[in-house]
Amino acid sequence: MLNFHKEHKNLVLTAGVVFIALSIMIAILPAFQMQETEPIPDQKPLTANERKGLEIYVSENCMACHTQQVRNIEMDNMWGSRPSIPSDYFYSKKRLDVWRQSPSLLGSERTGPDLTNIGNRQPSEDWHLLHLYNPRAVVSESVMPSYPWLFREVDSTLVGKDQKTIAVPKEIFNQPGTKIVATEDAMFLVDYLKSLKQTELPGGNVNDFIPALKKIQTGGMGGDKATGGLDGENLFKQTCAACHQDNGKGITGAFPPLAGSDIVNDKDPEMLITIVLQGYDALPNYGVMPPFGDQLTDAEIAAITTHERSSWGNDAPAVKEEDVKKIREMVKNELNQ
Repeated sequence: MLNFHKEHKNLVLTAGVVFIALSIMIAILPAFQMQETEPIPDQKPLTANERKGLEIYVSENCMACHTQQVRNIEMDNMWGSRPSIPSDYFYSKKRLDVWRQSPSLLGSERTGPDLTNIGNRQPSEDWHLLHLYNPRAVVSESVMPSYPWLFREVDSTLVGKDQKTIAVPKEIFNQPGTKIVATEDAMFLVDYLKSLKQTELPGGNVNDFIPALKKIQTGGMGGDKATGGLDGENLFKQTCAACHQDNGKGITGAFPPLAGSDIVNDKDPEMLITIVLQGYDALPNYGVMPPFGDQLTDAEIAAITTHERSSWGNDAPAVKEEDVKKIREMVKNELNQ
């Protein structure tokens, strides 16, 4: 029997063997197994701009506060449609160069929300840019630092057509004749953030926490039978509140209010539904609203718009799923003409 108290060589040798064995099992074998990871069908690789954005994301150390891993636990069901799997990181794990390995994007701190599916949760380019310039302009309780070095103050007469100006509330920036312009790095970073979308698994496979999410969205939490049992308030909070705020007042100078809006309160919901389907870019001094036609079903749009038309003092008739379906077909026909 080995006597480690007196046979020090055997002690060192045994410790060395155990260290090597653990290194192989914990580090080397998993690394080789990861090399066999394949992308999910329909998963899109990062574009050149998105990869530059990834490099900026790493250089700004965003993963110090944000994770990109949806865990298979109930509290993570708000961050993605399913728990994350190794294939989700197939394209982002590419080496930055010969000397640098792919960055660690998973993160461990959850100071800020998980970004796994932020491209679907928040597709608005203007929202992301304003959020980077001043996070508290869109989320009053945010502890995220501002990134003013990603923007420049430019004379209004010198803003080029290819430059992106930011709709900033006057209480934050009020210098007549001057605009806030996003730098190229800011645009690359936003391109990367918008690319973060969970790819659906073949056959629509999901894990167990999804039924609880569906329960929140359906009549189990107060859904309205007129909108197919969907809870418009919760859907609004998940999809629209980041810009228009929970109180429907929006953000002055950035995102328009829904409370008291003529469009929202119109007896004919056609314009409101069309805006949700196609997006909107006709209000001066406000950000562009992205389209949600590809993300929301007819029933979900009916539930959300019904909530908007009956909240914050608004008083307009409910929207039915059939109304949305009809207008969606009309919009589709107009685009095909």
